[in-house]
Amino acid sequence: MRIIRYMAPDTRHALRAVREQLGEDAVILTSKRTAEGVEVTAATDFDATRLEKEGVTGVPPVAESTLTAAPAPPAGDPPLGAFVAAGPIPSPAPEAAADAPPAAAMDSMSVELRILRRMLESQLEQLAWNERTRRTPVLTEMLRELTEIGILPELAERITEQLPESVDLAAARRFAFTALSQYLPVSAPRWADEGGRVALIGCTGAGKTTTLAKMAVRWVLRHGASDLALVAADSVRIGAHGELQSLGQMLGAQVYTPDSLSDLAALLAQLTRFRLVLIDTPGTSVRDPHLSATLTVLANCASTLESALVLPANIQLGALEEAISRFAPTNPRCCVLTKLDEAASLGGVLSLLIRARLPVAYVSEGQRVPEDLQPARSLELVSTAVRLAKAANATADEDLLRRRFGKVTHARA
Repeated sequence: MRIIRYMAPDTRHALRAVREQLGEDAVILTSKRTAEGVEVTAATDFDATRLEKEGVTGVPPVAESTLTAAPAPPAGDPPLGAFVAAGPIPSPAPEAAADAPPAAAMDSMSVELRILRRMLESQLEQLAWNERTRRTPVLTEMLRELTEIGILPELAERITEQLPESVDLAAARRFAFTALSQYLPVSAPRWADEGGRVALIGCTGAGKTTTLAKMAVRWVLRHGASDLALVAADSVRIGAHGELQSLGQMLGAQVYTPDSLSDLAALLAQLTRFRLVLIDTPGTSVRDPHLSATLTVLANCASTLESALVLPANIQLGALEEAISRFAPTNPRCCVLTKLDEAASLGGVLSLLIRARLPVAYVSEGQRVPEDLQPARSLELVSTAVRLAKAANATADEDLLRRRFGKVTHARA
């Protein structure tokens, strides 16, 4: 690929000179006005496929070519900005209409423009990030640390924008993590004292039955089993009814098994004498076509029970975000965060809960009943996220930070 920079008194003469020296296939890369006139950078033999395969992110050095002075431009000189990375150089319009370019040429031009656009955006993002780092080093360091613990970009930006001016790094770190804990909603687990009617909902394998067992044992240890009822409404998983029957026998609590989930409303009307009713619901994939029917039944019972969404902290963020969205029609009052002991990172999970404004009531970090179920505390969850990031030696490289936080106005193709 050959790239040359031209100097001319005006755009029209520069474009004519480019066509004469580089031919019809030349591509304008940049153009700008100078004290001497116009400076245009153009290229020929532009191999878009090779650049894309090699991951070229910049423009090679260019040769200098200064054109001789020419008469002043006539009226109607085309606007300079119209030729910035605008593709092959336009020829003067002929008197008769020319044939339209073939589709293959248009496709090739489109590929070249996309590559040039990515190159320009990448360079502008890098310049913006470098300038931000120079002007506000403490702020950018906090963006780095929040990214390392898994905090999503929009939340990291919101927190760092509130940093006081002239703050040192230690104070900024305290401020950022305190702000993060204040953003994270938590809910006091009132069921342990007041009781209620709680349906544990969530995907398969989230830990609903285990969480129910921990909550039931906690209640029995504090209040006894006479006011506790367990509802085995999970007719999908094999052995689910048997697990709750065994738990009820061990605790001395009543266990009820409806024929189908649609019978739940009628069953709840018969259980008014119990202070705490814990309901184990079917666990299905978020893409299961039968899930809509389950959600409809639970939504119709919203006036007589509250839903608690059970979320495992060890799954991918995309799957977790989809679960929160899919179960939203049941209007869950809170969530139970399970499998913290299996999570490699926690910042992303906390970010999703903050975005969804879904309070955390309990956290679970193991299989022990009931010891591994604890009331949620926001500052402890943030500390756990920091600890997990340090244990994993999590790092945020410059390229990731540039793409996330380098502010750039995209060129319009």
